Amino acid sequence: MLYDIFIDPFVQMYDMPDFFLQVLWEGFVAGILYALIALGFVLIFKASGVFNFAQGIMVVFAGLTLVGLNENGVPAYLALILTIGVMGVLAYGVERVVMRPLVNQPDIILLMATIGLTYFLVGFGEFVFGGEPKQMITEQLGLPTGSTAFEIGERGLVILQHIDIAAAVIAVLMVAALGIFFNKTRIGRALRAVADDHQAALSVGISLNQIWAIVWFAAGLVALATGIMWGARSDVSFALEIVAFKALPVLILGGFTSIPGAIVGGLIIGFGEKIGELYWGGLVGGGIESWLAYIIALVFLLFRPQGLFGERIIERI
Repeated sequence: MLYDIFIDPFVQMYDMPDFFLQVLWEGFVAGILYALIALGFVLIFKASGVFNFAQGIMVVFAGLTLVGLNENGVPAYLALILTIGVMGVLAYGVERVVMRPLVNQPDIILLMATIGLTYFLVGFGEFVFGGEPKQMITEQLGLPTGSTAFEIGERGLVILQHIDIAAAVIAVLMVAALGIFFNKTRIGRALRAVADDHQAALSVGISLNQIWAIVWFAAGLVALATGIMWGARSDVSFALEIVAFKALPVLILGGFTSIPGAIVGGLIIGFGEKIGELYWGGLVGGGIESWLAYIIALVFLLFRPQGLFGERIIERI
């Protein structure tokens, strides 16, 4: 038993390096996509200090809007532009109807408001688009399809899906853009000020209404990119909302306010899930991918609750 747990998996990695590299690549892609989902949560948390329960359904809603417009005869790129507009209208509506009346309310009230927003978007989405899974318009958007194979050694082979490469590149570019936006722009600094203290931000002339509208719109754009990438790898359906909650362990690992932390946390979860499932999954009957992320998050909560890159909060009593 001890041999199967501590030695045999590493022997397999050594004996079949091509398969191990394939597993690492799959873990990398999954981790990047988890990080992309987590970015939406980070944006809202940095601006309002609350966990946005609705980010998962925003991913689904954005993807369904894009596909639904295209199914009704709208060209792909025009549908993309219109979907961006829809996410902008959603951001404005959330700010006006949900966030503005709740300025300076306790965080739990804001969390409950995002839960209510989640169920509203679920019901509205099912009413408009139906509940059937839809195929993402990958080729119409110009995203690459197919795969490239690389030989490793004499008989080894590693296959890279082009859509996975595109997803990784888009995620890295988006993370870089958001990092620059938060740290180098006036609006980005205002976002950080709002996150620290709503009252202090108001006292120096920062408009909470404007900041919240901007950050919800940015989270909507991240949700759209996430919906396209995840939808291209499987399909666009309400099941994506469940996948989106894998961002919670990612946030616990990286820290709720850290963009680099979202990337590192996503990669840890992505690599951990794939390696754990394929090399240790048989010992526990399989299905490690469905729960390993939460076990890793639990361990971090016990020993480093603020995450790898989160800020340690000290309160005087």
